[in-house]
Amino acid sequence: MLTVTDLRGQRPTTTQLRRVLPRGGVDVTSVLGAVAPIVESVRDGGARAALDHGEAFDRVRPASVRVPGRVIAAALEGLDPAVRAGLDEAAQRIRTVHAAQKPAPHTCELAPGATVTEVFRPVRRVGLYVPGGKAVYPSSVLMNVIPAQEAGCSSLVVCSPPQAEFDGWPHPTTLAACALLGVNEVWAVGGAQAVALMAYGDDTSDDAGQLEPVDMVTGPGNIFVAAAKRVVNGVVGIDAEAGPSEIAVIADDTANPTFVAADLVSQAEHDEQAALVLITPSQELAESVAAEVTRLAGATLNTGRASSALGGEQSGIVLVDDIAHAIDVSDAYAPEHLEIHTRDARAVAARVSNAGAVFIGPFSPVPLGDYAAGSNHVLPTSGTARFTSGLTTHTFLRPVNLIEYDEHALGELADHIVALANAEQLPAHGEAVKVRRGEV
Repeated sequence: MLTVTDLRGQRPTTTQLRRVLPRGGVDVTSVLGAVAPIVESVRDGGARAALDHGEAFDRVRPASVRVPGRVIAAALEGLDPAVRAGLDEAAQRIRTVHAAQKPAPHTCELAPGATVTEVFRPVRRVGLYVPGGKAVYPSSVLMNVIPAQEAGCSSLVVCSPPQAEFDGWPHPTTLAACALLGVNEVWAVGGAQAVALMAYGDDTSDDAGQLEPVDMVTGPGNIFVAAAKRVVNGVVGIDAEAGPSEIAVIADDTANPTFVAADLVSQAEHDEQAALVLITPSQELAESVAAEVTRLAGATLNTGRASSALGGEQSGIVLVDDIAHAIDVSDAYAPEHLEIHTRDARAVAARVSNAGAVFIGPFSPVPLGDYAAGSNHVLPTSGTARFTSGLTTHTFLRPVNLIEYDEHALGELADHIVALANAEQLPAHGEAVKVRRGEV
């Protein structure tokens, strides 16, 4: 099921590694031609256009964009107690981690009377997208809402697709998660049209009250959601263009093959395009994991989806010479999730540079991070972990510098500023300083 790439005895360049490693991903540009007109129509037509597109694509039209408060409250009241307990515990851990991420203001005194202070201002209003196609994702509600709340965002709206089997409202478990976190503004819109409606809003909607546009859109979604985020980027901020789930595992001969295989299959059930990669110097382990993957994938509920992902070109086993070689390969791949099943796994993790999140040792599987570790599961995909991070409290904060110089402190720099302004042929810059010394 898993194809094998043998890199033993080889040291490919970074460029060569990026070409030979299993990598699927999605080509967002391939759907831009279809998505851009949807975004434009929602920009011009507002909520009515968004609902029209949803009805055309999904054969469902909610009674309104806004989910009524009574529906949200009823979803929480009807939530399975075991699911509520899980969400409560996960929310508490996620909140603890994300509260600790909030940076404190700090001041640099450069000279007497010369200070630069950095403060952190939250994005005022954010739109959080929660998918609802192949699965139900209350965990994504927690992962998006809690960092925004901890950052201090004063206004939140959650968008999730309407479901025909639930009277055109989003899935009740998604709504219950919103209620649990105190989110009372939920829009029953999905796909590219949801991203567009959040970005542009609608002052003339039939809904009670204005559908106010947001300042930032975050959250995972399919290729159409990713493409819509690209289209509206600049009108609003975005977190990332998320692709299919990825997991890479660095493992040696001490690893439990059943654990490794189970973790690969757990991510394979997300999507047929999910990418699953084992990197190991042990051929014996590779063979054992391959056999276990076949067994476990055939027995899971989502066997068709998992088997397609595991058998796709984006998945496979990479044989390497040693753990140092494995780290080099992993850093070139830059996985969304990286598990480490080796001797002294923490030391190996310390040598990794590029990964969205790193899961250390046999009892830190990726599903722990998907739900309740306290870390965030909205992570960079398609190799973007080389230069960006996952969703954090920082995502919703803007550092702002406060510059305060008194007359003496400015005077000490005046000649330098004038010299640099003249060198750039921008003399008025220098004159703005000179006038304060009575020289203009």
